[in-house]
Amino acid sequence: MRRGELYRVFKPGGDAKQYRVFAIVSRPALIESCFSTVICAPVFSNGEGLSTQVAIGLDEGLKHPSWIMCDNLVSIRKTELTDYVGSLSSGKVAQLFEALRLALDLD
Repeated sequence: MRRGELYRVFKPGGDAKQYRVFAIVSRPALIESCFSTVICAPVFSNGEGLSTQVAIGLDEGLKHPSWIMCDNLVSIRKTELTDYVGSLSSGKVAQLFEALRLALDLD
């Protein structure tokens, strides 16, 4: 499990979809620790091209163009991240870092 990987997660209840893809955004030290959760950003099929959204699609293992939403970060148990979808290229990871920086208002 690494930052920038995409996983399909079963999300019963409040989500409109039973399954949603999430991108891991936690730092490597947290991912490799014994801590039970990691921070993830949800992936949606509709985006608005905001600076806090990263466009992804077929190259990352998805079936259609989608968007990583860095304004909607969530904590997910590592045990739920079992259905690997794909991984971001180094260029997309750089875009993800910038989107996270803007979403969190970090200097």
